[in-house]
Amino acid sequence: MERTNSILGHLACFTAYTIFGLNIVVCKDLTSSGAISPIALFTIRSLGAGALFWLISLFLPKQSVERRDLPKIFAASVLGFFLTQMCFLMAISRITPMDCSIITSLSPIYTMFIAAYALKEPLSTQKIGGVVLSLCGIIYLILNSVTSTATAIETTPVGVLLMIGNSLCFSLYLGIFKPTIAKYSVVIFMKWTFLFASLLSLPFSVKELFTIDYAALPTSFITELAFLVICATFITYFLIPVGQKILRPTLVSMYSYVQPIIAIVVSIYVGMDTLSWQKVIAAITVFTGVILVSYSRKKAA
Repeated sequence: MERTNSILGHLACFTAYTIFGLNIVVCKDLTSSGAISPIALFTIRSLGAGALFWLISLFLPKQSVERRDLPKIFAASVLGFFLTQMCFLMAISRITPMDCSIITSLSPIYTMFIAAYALKEPLSTQKIGGVVLSLCGIIYLILNSVTSTATAIETTPVGVLLMIGNSLCFSLYLGIFKPTIAKYSVVIFMKWTFLFASLLSLPFSVKELFTIDYAALPTSFITELAFLVICATFITYFLIPVGQKILRPTLVSMYSYVQPIIAIVVSIYVGMDTLSWQKVIAAITVFTGVILVSYSRKKAA
């Protein structure tokens, strides 16, 4: 049973971060179009995913949320979704994909130390070695996948700071709120999370949402928006808590290393990149680190 749960946790995290990898490309295209601002895009995501979670909750056994836990869920919403996604959406047009991937790869290191402090998660040599090994692998992968183009955007200091803020906020979310997430079903926890996120963003975006000419938006824009709401928000934020309930925060965050790998695989598929032995070595290094961290958990148990 424990082995089955462990496999489920790994599959949930792998799937979620695979979608997050595709999400980078989609968000970049949407924000660079100029048709919608980052805050309006965020509000559409939170309203759409929130509506889906509230709808599903109608068909599930009722579970009341204790009043004392509402401030905790509000804080989780601010860190895990509002600040995390707003930093990302504002940064994506101010930073190159390579630099974005490198900064995102620091997330497991933040999470490891936050979880050690907040949840007393033990820091073993094997765990630290696994995190560092995967970090080295992903940086090696990124550095050997760079292609220069005349139209490439430049990384700005603001973009770097926003992406650091993105990683730190999500790491705090993973490292602090596992006990609260474990207390409730995923649907109940996330429906309140997205309700709070929507209430936070609506005052800043409601005017724009009512002035957008939705009929004039191209089909590709609507398709990407649907992917963002259904896949990159609803499905991913359903799967991440599943992984959090089963796996340690450090191990969950290590799946962020999957994002740049997916980006490179997609670029190879569409003919923008080619497979090389450097990428194969880097991928093996990354997943070896994940295995080391996972094994250190079982050994500690």
